[in-house]
Amino acid sequence: MKDLTIILFERIGLLLVIAFVLTRTPGFKTLLYREFSLRMSLVHAVVFGLFGIASTITGIIIEDGGVVNNHFILFPVGENQLIVSMSLVAIVIAGLLGGPVVGLGAGLIAGVHLIFLGGVGWLANGFVNPLTGLLAGWTARFFSNERVISPLKALFIGVFPPVLQMQLLLIFYTETFDIVEIVDWIGLPLVLSNSLAIAIFTAMIGIVLKEQENEAALATKQALSIAEEAIPFLKKDFTVDMAEGITELLYNRLELAAVSVTNSREVLAHKGLGNHHHKAGEPIRSSLALQAIESKQMKVTYDKTDLECSQEKCPLGAAIMIPITQANDDTGLIKFYFRKPQNISPVELMMAQGLGQFISNQLNVLTAERLKMHIRDTELRNLQAQINPHFLFNTLQLIATLFREDAETARHITLKLASFMRFNLRLVSKSLVELEKECEHVEAYASIIQARFAERLEINFKKPEDLSNIYIPPSTIQPLVENCVQHGLHHVATGGRVDILITSDESDVYISVRDNGRGFPRNILKDVSHKPLVDVKNGGIGIYNVNQRLISLLGDASRLKINNLPGGGSEVLFQIPRRNHMERQAIT
Repeated sequence: MKDLTIILFERIGLLLVIAFVLTRTPGFKTLLYREFSLRMSLVHAVVFGLFGIASTITGIIIEDGGVVNNHFILFPVGENQLIVSMSLVAIVIAGLLGGPVVGLGAGLIAGVHLIFLGGVGWLANGFVNPLTGLLAGWTARFFSNERVISPLKALFIGVFPPVLQMQLLLIFYTETFDIVEIVDWIGLPLVLSNSLAIAIFTAMIGIVLKEQENEAALATKQALSIAEEAIPFLKKDFTVDMAEGITELLYNRLELAAVSVTNSREVLAHKGLGNHHHKAGEPIRSSLALQAIESKQMKVTYDKTDLECSQEKCPLGAAIMIPITQANDDTGLIKFYFRKPQNISPVELMMAQGLGQFISNQLNVLTAERLKMHIRDTELRNLQAQINPHFLFNTLQLIATLFREDAETARHITLKLASFMRFNLRLVSKSLVELEKECEHVEAYASIIQARFAERLEINFKKPEDLSNIYIPPSTIQPLVENCVQHGLHHVATGGRVDILITSDESDVYISVRDNGRGFPRNILKDVSHKPLVDVKNGGIGIYNVNQRLISLLGDASRLKINNLPGGGSEVLFQIPRRNHMERQAIT
């Protein structure tokens, strides 16, 4: 019995190597996730049936007198020989994972093979395999909530199939061969080896499942990370800049042969193999790609002909086509290219699907934010375009007075008022204007105020000579100057001063508006640019609107910074980029 046990455990080692290889096959995942279909059930039944046949081939032969023959069993055996097969291990696993259909199918294949090999016990061996597969499949129904049965439960279940086999041998062969002595000899080693092998197999399956869960978690984490890194590019819609940024990001982060980004008609960018003929501007040729765009469903091709490449010797042999959709139903594609179909693993498919969903969701969120920003921007521009009637009345009164005393100055102020009003009327149609135009607007306002309050205050404006290609939300500086005049210097009878200073470096332009008035009350200083202070007569609404438009159009780095000066008065600072992605929206 000791020698027999050692031989059986040696056979177990060989079978577990085969089992390990089996668990690494792509189709094995469908069993773990219980994704059953008739086709896959038949495939799995055949696979496990072949595994059962391999277990029989690596079994042992018991001859009359208890002699053990441990050679591989490739051909039918003699009438006085009994085959001790390990096929029940494969059949039990088939039933536990695949249910009664897979278990019965695998058992029939292994059973027919044992009947073909013949020998003593051929009927019992042939009958016990399909019966065990059927019973194991029914047993699995009690553990349907568990994706994999625990090794301890499998160890317990594995005891019964060899016991059933011994029972059938005693029933069918009571009058031939010394069957009682043989059963007594092989029973315990067979029970131990079978149950232990089944427990180890289920433990291996648990490890594979854990690996897949870890791979899925890593794929999801990587997809989230890439989707987050892609946000700056996604803000550009389906433009060439967006496509180039996305392809560069994906190609560097993922181990792919090539990456392409398309809109609904043509290739926008391509990086990787085949870049000499997969070029930007090329129309989409693949009918499968067009189907993915139309159906908004991910498509996978393992056939090179589906790529419909213009070059016969193109190194790209397979692809995943991921539709990217926006709220306005614009659809593009991100294509993952592979050299060979075998390179497309379940992890790549999971990554592609998750990435497509994440990027589509990000686009929808960005579209909603952009729409909200445009609505808010339009509201703010409409508010700022409304000229204060008191300012207009007082300016017209000043012009009427000056025409009697100083006609030249009156004409100058009239021209400045016309320039100021013209700029305000055009506010509604623009999100950004050239900084040069904004400065002209401020100078026009400053000229009018200087003429009205010549004895009370002085406005100084210093700026660089070259302010070209710099864009700013319209009417940003003027409300800050107006706040200085109406609130900061309201109680100043003489010696008031407003300084407007514009400086720049290679990347940014810095704008400062300061006065020597009374400054902001301490209780509102922290909130003046963050909240619309409607109950406070310190420019709360105007400054808040300016700050919101700077942030929404140019980013958080352009928000207002407000301080009271040590010697009295206040200063409002902000910065704008020299060139920004919004400049295309400026209306010329």
